[in-house]
Amino acid sequence: MTSVDVAALCRTRVQHPEAILEAASRRERRALLGERGRLMVIAADHPARGSLGVGGDPFAMAHRGDLLGRLCLALERPGVDGVLASADILEDLLLLGALEGKVVLGSMNRGGLAGASFELDDRFTGYRAEDIERLGFDAGKLLLRVDYADPGSLTTLHSAARAVDAMAERRLPVFVEPFLSRRGEGGAGPVRNDLSASAVTTSIAIASGLAGTSAYTWLKVPVTENPDDMAQVMATSTLPAVLLGGDIGDDQDAAYEKWRGALQLPTVQGLVAGRSLLYPPDGDVAGAVDTAVGLL
Repeated sequence: MTSVDVAALCRTRVQHPEAILEAASRRERRALLGERGRLMVIAADHPARGSLGVGGDPFAMAHRGDLLGRLCLALERPGVDGVLASADILEDLLLLGALEGKVVLGSMNRGGLAGASFELDDRFTGYRAEDIERLGFDAGKLLLRVDYADPGSLTTLHSAARAVDAMAERRLPVFVEPFLSRRGEGGAGPVRNDLSASAVTTSIAIASGLAGTSAYTWLKVPVTENPDDMAQVMATSTLPAVLLGGDIGDDQDAAYEKWRGALQLPTVQGLVAGRSLLYPPDGDVAGAVDTAVGLL
């Protein structure tokens, strides 16, 4: 694993916080899609939602030095285009020089904390459109979970639409990750995302129609419970899309097979995966990332 000097990062933050903006201003940029015309992005925005678990370890992502080392290793692998994360992680990566020539996606709404009563009232507590523009980042990402039984979803829908408008005004892409979600009986229990074909189809239709324009909107979508349904599901919209990875447990090979088929669909442009590649069951981050890149 790449070694990260956490003490040095902290010293810079204490003594020269302006170094973050300076690093952003001189960062080498690139087009969203490279010569391959495909997009491979590593996701690491989970901690800002209080979601730190991977597999059976509830605090796998809680060690920042370890997480940064895994990210640096993943970003060094051939074919990896960039990273999606919250401000604190992207700033660490800027100071480490790990974002040169990479696509950078800022995570915008992190207010729906995992397990909270207000989880589906997902306020935009992360990057704003003006922050992404000021820092010279390449795109934003927002999560759109809709529970027909939870009034908080309406707040999220409204603020998501305005965020898409704000990004479009700046001609910046925004990746919308939609789900139909629900809690258990009586509104209790954790939020569960519905991955049935009908639910994913409906969520794509809702996300595609957000805001005053969809010109700069991309979709970030899951593979359905039955991967054979993906062709029909992805016919719902002409918007460009990437697949999301998620926590796939111990069966890494099964996840790769799900991704492989869906990546051949005409609107699917790439893959955004995080925990499944950064914390693979066998511990081989480079091997997991290389295999995912090979699917493209």
